[in-house]
Amino acid sequence: MDERDRYLRIALVIVGIAFLLIYPLTQVWPSGWLWQPGQHEYEQMIIGVYAILGVFLLLASKQPEAHLSLIWFTVISSAVHGLIMAIHAVTDPVEQGHLFGDVPALFLVAIVLGFLAPRKVLSST
Repeated sequence: MDERDRYLRIALVIVGIAFLLIYPLTQVWPSGWLWQPGQHEYEQMIIGVYAILGVFLLLASKQPEAHLSLIWFTVISSAVHGLIMAIHAVTDPVEQGHLFGDVPALFLVAIVLGFLAPRKVLSST
């Protein structure tokens, strides 16, 4: 295992755990992690999706090469999700707390995993 692979495995564990902690983050810092007005049904759905993604990233950490599609899905979907949220947070003063909470968190996930993940899945057909 080379150094980059080791760091990727560590990053996958950290991101996986972070995604499992989204619900507690919404309780501790709602202005950085929950959108207004509160939408209980949406919140449950997004927390559920991220919790499952977190579990699968933890599983992928054991053998990242076998899970590159999942890793790149996480990279790209995090960047897109973060961009959409950033636009809304900039245009809605009530939501500006997200510019210091979930928006940079998603960009950080995309940058770190994108830097560490092998790119061969992007070039294969």
